[in-house]
Amino acid sequence: MEDSVQDQALGSASHDHAAHLDGAASHDHAAQLERAAHLEPADFDAMRVGYGLHERLDGADLAGGWLPLFTAWLEEAGRRGVREPNAMVLGTATPEGRPSTRTVLCKGADERGIRFFTTTTSRKGSQLAASGFASVTFPWLTVERQVHLEGPCHPLSREESLAYWRTRPRGSQVAAWASEQSRPAASVAELERLYAEAAERFSGDGVLGGGAADERFSGDGGVGASVVSASAADEVPMPDRWGGYLLTPERVEFWQGGRDRFHDRVECRLSDGEWSVTRLQP
Repeated sequence: MEDSVQDQALGSASHDHAAHLDGAASHDHAAQLERAAHLEPADFDAMRVGYGLHERLDGADLAGGWLPLFTAWLEEAGRRGVREPNAMVLGTATPEGRPSTRTVLCKGADERGIRFFTTTTSRKGSQLAASGFASVTFPWLTVERQVHLEGPCHPLSREESLAYWRTRPRGSQVAAWASEQSRPAASVAELERLYAEAAERFSGDGVLGGGAADERFSGDGGVGASVVSASAADEVPMPDRWGGYLLTPERVEFWQGGRDRFHDRVECRLSDGEWSVTRLQP
């Protein structure tokens, strides 16, 4: 009995301590925001860092095209501790030329180009459908390197998208069903409800059974009556509104930090089926 009372007391104390920490964290966060709102130019000056980790970038490194050097830099970034070195900033634009960017993950690179996957009815998907072009930047800042790629960007085949979809963690598959990406959400509670509904639907308990269409997951989000419940094999099917893209680069720039801001910039540009290599002034 004493052990039980002690456990309860410890649990209560732990809860009170956690609540105190949460309150302290909230106060610290508010104070941090207050300080950030009054940053002076000198504060930004203090953020300045120097460059010079590498020897000069040699244009001869690109004699075999952009892919070998890109792959080498990507692998080196991972070895040097860059978290998610395949993270890239994807740039798209509206038909009026208004740009937008976001960070996505590169899921493949070969002679054809750069592959990534997303919700095709999202803001970026809509802009890609309208323009057919995109740019990506791999910002390996801690190792003083970046790679920029620009070119046409078009959907992958359903077969390629499905092959990657089947490798995704189940939770990520469920999330793709739960979210109509880029649409407004009333609250965190609504998002959690949507995820819980999707998780229940694909729980393997035969919520709908027999592959029946589920109206909860139909509508104007790009998924229609073809949406069915999980198969007998308990697989989560790929939504119609989800898929991959291939950015086929026509221009690739390799950037490397240099001393005194005299950086290395080497550009590969595709013209008439041939790649040319040009050193650019920093």
